[in-house]
Amino acid sequence: MSLAAAPPAPLSRHAVSFVLITVFLDMVGFGLIMPVLPKLIEDVGHVTIDRAAIIGGWMFAAFSLAQFVFAPLMGNLADRFGRRPLLLLAIFGLGLDFILMALAPTLEWLFAGRIIAGICGSSWIIASAYIADVTAPDDRARAFGMMGAAFGVGFVIGPAIGGLLGELGPRVPFWVAAGISLLNFAYGWFVLPESLAAASRRRFELWRANPFGAFRVFATYRGVLPMVMVLGLFFFSTSVYPAIWTFWGIAKFGWSEAMVGGTLAIFGLIAGGFQGMLTGPATKRFGEWRVALFGLVCATLVVLGYGFVGSLGAVIALMILHGPEGFVHPLLTSLLTQRVPEDAQGELQGGISAVTNVAMLFGTVFFAWIFGHFWAGERVWRSTDVAYWVAAGFLALTTLLFLMLKRSEKA
Repeated sequence: MSLAAAPPAPLSRHAVSFVLITVFLDMVGFGLIMPVLPKLIEDVGHVTIDRAAIIGGWMFAAFSLAQFVFAPLMGNLADRFGRRPLLLLAIFGLGLDFILMALAPTLEWLFAGRIIAGICGSSWIIASAYIADVTAPDDRARAFGMMGAAFGVGFVIGPAIGGLLGELGPRVPFWVAAGISLLNFAYGWFVLPESLAAASRRRFELWRANPFGAFRVFATYRGVLPMVMVLGLFFFSTSVYPAIWTFWGIAKFGWSEAMVGGTLAIFGLIAGGFQGMLTGPATKRFGEWRVALFGLVCATLVVLGYGFVGSLGAVIALMILHGPEGFVHPLLTSLLTQRVPEDAQGELQGGISAVTNVAMLFGTVFFAWIFGHFWAGERVWRSTDVAYWVAAGFLALTTLLFLMLKRSEKA
């Protein structure tokens, strides 16, 4: 059996389930390492928590830069050769990367691991294209919501287990994540069918397979670029969470690795519930535009609230209100898929990933720098919360731009 699997096999009714399981397992592996990464940076780099936060921001930026550069290439290759081979290669590469991270002796090796993880992060992109292949346009909002739910549930289990495993040492979760990814690869090798028929594939063109080429192609489809700008600004703003959440919890509340994992698990459970159970019904009743707008408003209010909380109970209460933010990404993605032809869905997903990852690249560095700057020990006035207040301003701007786009669509 080859990676490409000669003629595409007929899709079974379980094809979407295969992809959702893949997204779920990938997210479990990714979430395992989040609670222990700050401690690993501190141990390997011999630095304090404020400096570790800045280094962590640059590591996430390296991850995002790699995705920015390689996502359009992977999306275009998936449009040319099919989804299955590219998806399997990405999963396998991620498993090897976790092994590298587990063995990393220096910060430079950790950075190298984050770059490889960014390249292999195309599994999400190709999975999104797969979903677009096998669902009708009217059903994509619900399908992308289910995909977000798989992401969220994986995020529940991954950080919770990672926090517990972190008590055994900061490298232990990386070995477990490697095993999960490689098992996922073996599972996909035997059960994942190809979703893109040969007749629907298009010629590979290098000029389209880079992020800037993707931007030029987006300009040919009406309404794509403005929507991508909104999505990019949304991801820039919400990158405050991967940038500082763990460091913020440790610095402000003294959370342990297990507590960090627990809060991330609660967050993932709530986000997964909203995305998987409520995206479809809410969209059918109120429409994609209104539900996405509601999610943006909630996102703005909640991130502002995190800047003022003083207890774990208040954090959990805000997490519940945080749930509707989960509507935004799948609904904006669904709206975008309706604006491009079927033979360009992989290219679209690669381009979307490039935009969102460059937004997160700048966002994580920016918000991590704000956190480290205002929490540095030598400052007269110190605060762990400034980054959240700044993020709230950017999310308010995102909401305003979305409203303007909605009005222009009606005109």
